[in-house]
Amino acid sequence: MEWTEDDVSLVPLQWLKPHEQVKERNRDKLLEMTKRWGGYTKPLIVDKRTGAILDGHHRHSIAVIMGLKRVPALCVDYLDDERIQVDVWPGCGRDSLSKQEVIAMSLSDDLFPPKTSKHTIAEDTPPIHIPLDVLSIYPSLTGSDEL
Repeated sequence: MEWTEDDVSLVPLQWLKPHEQVKERNRDKLLEMTKRWGGYTKPLIVDKRTGAILDGHHRHSIAVIMGLKRVPALCVDYLDDERIQVDVWPGCGRDSLSKQEVIAMSLSDDLFPPKTSKHTIAEDTPPIHIPLDVLSIYPSLTGSDEL
């Protein structure tokens, strides 16, 4: 199975839960590029049950800075999808990390340091372009809009 643009949903920003901090310098570069592009070109990857961000912490962070109401996301069954694996980045101070630890951290009031979790996902995310003005609109009553 390969993801397409049809698999991307617009999810409310307030539903998303980060599990690790971002590097401010990387965030600032991405913020400028996103403004230049006039939108998002890559969706976040999010656990569909909890809203835990698996990939896209910097994209989430710039959405907060820009005051966006929603962001494009691929919502996955994180705990049960064997195509999604989690490991740790070298030098992060940990030997391993489980999916359950990622979810628990996202549901807590704490965050792992930047570049702690390293997710490997079998499929590449689809190329998208969702304009910033679309992301600035409040989500529908259902909480999720299909593209």
